[in-house]
Amino acid sequence: MEWRANRTDTRRLMPRKTALSKSMTTAQFDRGYWYATELAQFAAQIGIPRSTRLRKDELEAAIRTFLETGRIVSPAGRPRPASKRRDVEKGLSLDLPVVNYVNDRETKQFLVTEAARLVPAFKERSGARYRLNRWREEQLANGRRLTYGDLVRRYVELSLGGQRYDRIPHARYINFIADYFANEEDAAMADATRAWNRLKALDIPKTYAAWKAHEAAGRAGRNAGTEGPRA
Repeated sequence: MEWRANRTDTRRLMPRKTALSKSMTTAQFDRGYWYATELAQFAAQIGIPRSTRLRKDELEAAIRTFLETGRIVSPAGRPRPASKRRDVEKGLSLDLPVVNYVNDRETKQFLVTEAARLVPAFKERSGARYRLNRWREEQLANGRRLTYGDLVRRYVELSLGGQRYDRIPHARYINFIADYFANEEDAAMADATRAWNRLKALDIPKTYAAWKAHEAAGRAGRNAGTEGPRA
C-alpha cells in the first residue's frame, strides 16, 4: 500500500500584480488592480499631462494607449469650473446651479436625503452614483445648465428606474459586484467585498468569471490533496 497524497494545490495564489512600468504589456496592466494615486503617479512619469485631474478610467485609457503604441495621448478631461468656490460651500439646495461639484460626504448625503424626500421608497442602486457622475459631466460638457434638483431627479431615475445598466468598460469593481449578486445565492455585500479584495491581489483578469474559476480550481486542488491511501 502506498500513500500518494497530492500536494499540488491549484488554488495557490497566482503571482502578485506586476509593478507599473513602461515595459509591461497591456495584458499585465489589465490583470493588475491599480489605485488612482498609483495611476496618476505613473502617468506623470511617462509624460501624460494633467494626470492628477483625470478620472481613474481616463488614466487607464491613456496608459493603455501608451503601452500599446508608445504614444502620449492627452485625455480631454473636464472643463475647469467657472468658480473656485465649491458648491457645497455655498449651501446646497435643489435650485443651486451645479458649478463646482465635489464628491464629498456632505454632497453625497444631500443627494440621498433629497432623493428620499422625493421618493420615500428610495434606495440607492449599486452603480447609480458612478453613472450619475458621468451623466453630470456629459451634460455640463455639452453646455447644459444643471441644478442640484436635476441631479436628485436623475439619481432617483438611475436607482429606481428598473432599466438594465450597460456594462462600464473600466469600472471593474462595479461589474464584479453586479455579477456576484446575479450568480451567488443569498449573496451579502460583505461576501462580495471579500471576494473582490482577494481578486485584486491576484494576477488574473478582474472579472467574476475569472474569480469563480480560480475558486473552483482551489477546491479541486484541496480535494486532490486530501485523497486517502491508494493500493
